[in-house]
Amino acid sequence: MVGIVIVSHSQRLAEGVVEIAKMMAPEARIAAAGGLEDGTAGTSFDRILAACEAVDAGDGVAVLMDMGSAVMTTEMVVEALEDHAVRMLDAPLVEGAVLAAVEANKRGNFDPAQGSYYQSELLGNLDAGVNSGSSVTSLIKSIDSCADIVADLARGYE
Repeated sequence: MVGIVIVSHSQRLAEGVVEIAKMMAPEARIAAAGGLEDGTAGTSFDRILAACEAVDAGDGVAVLMDMGSAVMTTEMVVEALEDHAVRMLDAPLVEGAVLAAVEANKRGNFDPAQGSYYQSELLGNLDAGVNSGSSVTSLIKSIDSCADIVADLARGYE
């Protein structure tokens, strides 16, 4: 199963995104890497690295980041883990995390030799739509699908 890491400047935000994703996919290998070691806001190379290593079961790791230095710090971690299949996903943090968790449960994995991410259509569309700009419609459909799933889940808690 592909592991998922949520990188945020805030530990509580990262943990909250993990909590929501786990509602939809309780078996997902997902970890939060938020804040600095002293509890303040920021991004930590060591926390991101440890989270990637913790969720990597050999099928690769997808990393979603909130903004700015979270992206830059994650890029350094990806370089440090060059022998691992780690992929940064440029996607909305919450929606992307929920989709990634649900789709990772379908046992998608990375093909490190090709640098390609073999996942289901939803995650593939999400990633391709944001990264290439060629499929904004696919991205919107993916987010809409995620919104429908989350709405169904919310109705279950009413």
